[in-house]
Amino acid sequence: MLKKDLIELCLLHLLAQGDQYGYELLRQLHDTFPDTQESAVYALLRGLCREGCSQQYLGEVSDGPARKYYRLTGQGRDKLSALLERWRSLTGALARLGIS
Repeated sequence: MLKKDLIELCLLHLLAQGDQYGYELLRQLHDTFPDTQESAVYALLRGLCREGCSQQYLGEVSDGPARKYYRLTGQGRDKLSALLERWRSLTGALARLGIS
């Protein structure tokens, strides 16, 4: 599982917790993957929308510009399950080799 897949897994997991706006997702990811480029995260979010795994919508306008929010779809839940299964398989294989 490559870093892109791990970040997608994290994005889908975060969206499974509830709708979030892009910067909020980015901030949470930077806590775990500080070297991840902002543009890469937004590209992955756009890709998830194109795949039908998430939907984007504009939130209510406050003092600033409207925020773009993302929500997980049924297809996104399926992809999250598949990525989790791949992650568990990979970590199991590494554990069998004595890598933890």
